[in-house]
Amino acid sequence: MGSKKAILLMNLGSPDSTSVKDLRKYLSEFLMDERVIDYPYLLRLLLVRGIIVPFRAPKSAEAYKSVWTKEGSPLLVLTRQLQEQLQQYVQEPVEIAMRYGNPTPAAAYDKLMKQVPGLEEVIAIPLYPHYAMSSYETAVEYAREVWKKKNYPFKLTFIKPYFDEASYIEALANSIAPYLQQEYDHILFSYHGVPERHIRKGDITGTHCLKVNQCCEVASPAHKQCYRHQCFTTTKLVTEKLNITKEKFSFSFQSRLGREEWLKPYTASRLEEMPKEGIKKLLVVCPAFVSDCLETLEEIAEEGKETFLHAGGEAFTMIPCLNIHPDWVQTLVKYTNTVKEGKTEMVLE
Repeated sequence: MGSKKAILLMNLGSPDSTSVKDLRKYLSEFLMDERVIDYPYLLRLLLVRGIIVPFRAPKSAEAYKSVWTKEGSPLLVLTRQLQEQLQQYVQEPVEIAMRYGNPTPAAAYDKLMKQVPGLEEVIAIPLYPHYAMSSYETAVEYAREVWKKKNYPFKLTFIKPYFDEASYIEALANSIAPYLQQEYDHILFSYHGVPERHIRKGDITGTHCLKVNQCCEVASPAHKQCYRHQCFTTTKLVTEKLNITKEKFSFSFQSRLGREEWLKPYTASRLEEMPKEGIKKLLVVCPAFVSDCLETLEEIAEEGKETFLHAGGEAFTMIPCLNIHPDWVQTLVKYTNTVKEGKTEMVLE
């Protein structure tokens, strides 16, 4: 093979098993990340190791058991399937790495080095469409940190967030379209939540996010790293492509942790309120995730459904994530080709 390039798919990660021990290990690594809980180290240590993990690990273990497959964690299984699908269309070897847990970036780099003697470049694709400090940014910085620390000889190139990129929007819209054929009252776009503090902290202007009226709709350089604006943009572009009228859709934010203010409205609250507003048949899609995982399969498809139906809803359908949708696979092929052909609009050096 003449190419000296390789491809790395980067996802969030999963515990190694559903045991409480493995959940403690996974949650400790995840929540001790300073880009997830951005408190001073000692306070974070006390909060995570002393309070959150001891109480959360047993509950999370039970939640994971409800979605675990014979092959393992859904997120890991689906990421491997995506790797296999992408590999059918590219000659460069494809590996996967997780921000938390296994396989690690170092393990992936080492495998790629063995597969491609004289490896010159790794094209890394974070499987996060939107920029957030606690997802895209931490994955990129961690992969870069491991690369620098071990002094790997190859160049490391990252694909930028693609929340508004045409082929991603088309793939997402095409994955939703079949579900619009059924009778429904409303479609809810539920994104992973982040603390409002993260939005303000990530504002590169320091004067725009959550400070200017209708800030996400007012043009600003801050939007380059504004998760809220990027979620709004994805929703707008997808609903326009699918001709969904404004009264038929809305957005919300899920997976809140702690008592501080997170992005609103909260998904759990909206699922309770919607039946009282006459929304009885609901579709839910979770575009912040490209692979189904605990937050979609358990939090939405199980807990969310129960909440909605208990509140008076009649029909609840969670639309699967992109997973290995053919259009999504081809979108990734396009992104890798963008880098290989020297086009820079999708590249973050």
